[in-house]
Amino acid sequence: VLEDIFRNMLIKRYGTDENFDIIINIDKGDLEIWRNRIVVEDDVFENPNTQISLTEAKRIDADYEVGEEVTDEVKFKDFGRRSVLALRQNLSARILELEKDHIFTKYKEKVGQIVTGEVYQVWKKEMLLVDDEGNELLLPKTEQIAGDFYRKGETARAVVLRVDNSNNNPKIILSRTSPVFLQRLLEAEVPEIHDGQIVIRKIARIPGERAKVAVESFDERIDPVGACVGVKGSRVHVIVRELRGENIDVISFTANTALFI
Repeated sequence: VLEDIFRNMLIKRYGTDENFDIIINIDKGDLEIWRNRIVVEDDVFENPNTQISLTEAKRIDADYEVGEEVTDEVKFKDFGRRSVLALRQNLSARILELEKDHIFTKYKEKVGQIVTGEVYQVWKKEMLLVDDEGNELLLPKTEQIAGDFYRKGETARAVVLRVDNSNNNPKIILSRTSPVFLQRLLEAEVPEIHDGQIVIRKIARIPGERAKVAVESFDERIDPVGACVGVKGSRVHVIVRELRGENIDVISFTANTALFI
């Protein structure tokens, strides 16, 4: 990005950037620009950017001869204040663009996963959360459970519902009412689901009120309902608390419709 920005500035100033070497040392933060010019006779000297007259070359070093290449450093102070300000502006814009792309890609891969954020601001129609990196996440009122009440500074968990990208401005929308949120909570609490020994076949929810989860086990030794509920309901109680007292019924799935109903 740095090299690109500087090359654009060189093209604007000199018409070409082909005879310039830009050396960037990321570790030290050093940046050098070197210009390569060919030594020509004084009378055929035409292009001050790609050529240097013999007289001028000899001022740098008396041993220079026609046809040789002279490399000299381009100093920042030669660019002038306006160029440097424009350069800084372009650089800021490019970095902002890269940051937005990074956020979009990162959260696009997290759709359907649970994220935790700190409540930054609570509005009438939505709530703004901030993740560890300071990225803004939105939890609309429509995606909140009826019993949800958060204050600024508290942490909230939700599932990434979708990522909108209008005008290269990523908007991360979260949900606590989605069936996927309940599914991910079950996966986190029940190791057998996480390991694939128990499969969640279907989830139906009235967020904050009640939910039904149909589960099936591939291992005859495992009781899918018992594993999900836990000893004295220990596993399911953690989820019920997270979902503001939502009553969760865990039932065995069967392909026999009449029996299932």
